[in-house]
Amino acid sequence: MRAAWRRCAPVLGLFGALKLAGFCSFMYLLSSAGDFRKKDPRFGGGAHAWDVLGTWDGWWYQQIALHGYDPKLVPVPGATGLITLEGNSAAFFPLYPALMRLTSQLTGLGPYGAGVLVSILASFAAALGIYAVAERFGGRRAGLAAAGLWAVWPGSGVEWAVYSDSLYVALAAWACHAVLSRRWLTAGVLTFAAGLNRPTAGALIAALGVAALLALRDRRDGVLRPLLSLALAPLGLLGYLGWVGHRMGDYGGYFALQKGAWAHTFDYGEQTFDVLTSVPVGHFGYLFAWPYADFIGVGVVFLAFVLLPLLLRLRPPAVLVVYTVLTLALVLGSQQIFCNVSRYLLPCFPLFLPLAVALRRLSLPVLCTVLTITALASGSYAGYALFELGVP
Repeated sequence: MRAAWRRCAPVLGLFGALKLAGFCSFMYLLSSAGDFRKKDPRFGGGAHAWDVLGTWDGWWYQQIALHGYDPKLVPVPGATGLITLEGNSAAFFPLYPALMRLTSQLTGLGPYGAGVLVSILASFAAALGIYAVAERFGGRRAGLAAAGLWAVWPGSGVEWAVYSDSLYVALAAWACHAVLSRRWLTAGVLTFAAGLNRPTAGALIAALGVAALLALRDRRDGVLRPLLSLALAPLGLLGYLGWVGHRMGDYGGYFALQKGAWAHTFDYGEQTFDVLTSVPVGHFGYLFAWPYADFIGVGVVFLAFVLLPLLLRLRPPAVLVVYTVLTLALVLGSQQIFCNVSRYLLPCFPLFLPLAVALRRLSLPVLCTVLTITALASGSYAGYALFELGVP
């Protein structure tokens, strides 16, 4: 235990300090602007600055934690545009609100407090998982840099909010680490859980599948454990989609709900291309335009395009390559509120690796100084821009 604590304490301390700096910066910006006081408590408003953390998707998660699910496809009377169905909580996967409910029962916290607590704990678990993966490529200093980048990355404002992102990244990072360590059953269980948390877990399932098939081809770990992992991994995602479809009487009901109530659908990158070619020239006539937040989203996409070939130069294992590429394809290939892209790409933590390997050359004081300045700035670009100048 002492050895484990000595190994983990610097990671937890660095991530916690950076995250706290960014969080305080975010709360200061909210309080100084005060715009949240004029908004609906469901949509970026509230009586206090911290209430914003439980709005938008956070409101839905709290409703699920309190009341559970009632999957339905309910048409909006007379609707003819993009939104033809009423919103329904079935669009949000069950693992995170289930943990919220359990935490609430164990601690006596309300759904808001329980959700924030789960997210905070999951964000630290994610930092440790990202550190563990990065350490394999660049040593301890690179691992620390990667954990620091997780605290300040665009979209990281949701890491301590009533959102499922931190939990998903924690599961994904440790699942990838389990594959790298050839702990197949652990990887299968974690991927199963990730499939109960986010639909983009399809990328993680495919990545584990490729890694398992390669292991079977090379006969490195026998047959049984990779096969069991391969069989277990998709059951969470498929089970929830099947249950929702069964309750709705339409096995494509989840996707119909996403398209009809949120206008989210896979369009092979048509909207992403529209935004990427519009924002740089100051045109905002595309679907769901939020200029400031979209500008940040465009920057994140271009950054991902730069970092991906640098990641490939490191020759990472197939599980990381497949997971990263498919996550990018699923996110950028979808029609959605584009300003969410910085949040949707948070799970692409392998993109941190080339930056982390480069940052390890800095001395620890210089690295901490750079990350601290970035953390303070993240209160704006990763938090305020997402919640108040866009739709997270």
